[in-house]
Amino acid sequence: MPLTNTQPRPVQLPTLVLCLLAAAVIWLLNALNKNNYTVSVQYPIEFVYDQKLYVPTTPLPKTITVSITGNGWKLFRKSWLPFRSQPIRYSVPRPLETKYINTASLAASLTDHANDVRVNFVAGDTLALNFDRLAAQEVPIVVDSTGIDLAESMVVSSLINVNPRVIRFEGPARLLRAMPDTIKVKIPARRLTQSYDEELRLPIPRHPLIRASADQVSVSFEVAELLQPLPPPPPPQPVKPAKSTRSEKTGKSAKAKSVRKK
Repeated sequence: MPLTNTQPRPVQLPTLVLCLLAAAVIWLLNALNKNNYTVSVQYPIEFVYDQKLYVPTTPLPKTITVSITGNGWKLFRKSWLPFRSQPIRYSVPRPLETKYINTASLAASLTDHANDVRVNFVAGDTLALNFDRLAAQEVPIVVDSTGIDLAESMVVSSLINVNPRVIRFEGPARLLRAMPDTIKVKIPARRLTQSYDEELRLPIPRHPLIRASADQVSVSFEVAELLQPLPPPPPPQPVKPAKSTRSEKTGKSAKAKSVRKK
């Protein structure tokens, strides 16, 4: 029987890729079934404090870095789906006295909260806390009437209406102490010849920790033509000489008597 030369079939690339992918999946599944893996994960945290009395002056961390050890599948779930876990609640009973997160108590709370893994420690980054007392301050709003630019022979013929007349600020007490006592609004219009009614932006300090009850003010007043000039102011009265007092007269008469005796 004659021998025939058979050429090997070329390996098809899609088949090779599928084989390698299947092998990688099998290896990954076997690896995830093992225990004693250690990873660092971002765990959600929620701070509990009296929000009616205190306000954080620096942003509170939304997550903390935690080193945990456990089964591969559990660590995989916590590493890739961390925010599906319920956040750990960290109580701050005395915000003005608390400057840092107590990592020991936080790790103990995490151990009770995530009982399917072992909590090794809480990383020490972004653990500073800064609180201030929440305060409120009301500041009146006034219009700079002396700066209203009117056309020639035009005058403001009514009261200047301002709404609102008072603006309320809420925020950290330390920042509110630097607020001005009065918010002065300037009229930007020039050479006014008719009544004015506009919404103006308030010139108030902008800070992410300070909330204002309004950022605009409504200003309105009437403008009319002055038909006759205002009367000139009265001339200043001459200064009258001061009248001599009784004691001065008595002194003068005494001097006169002494002269006569001589």
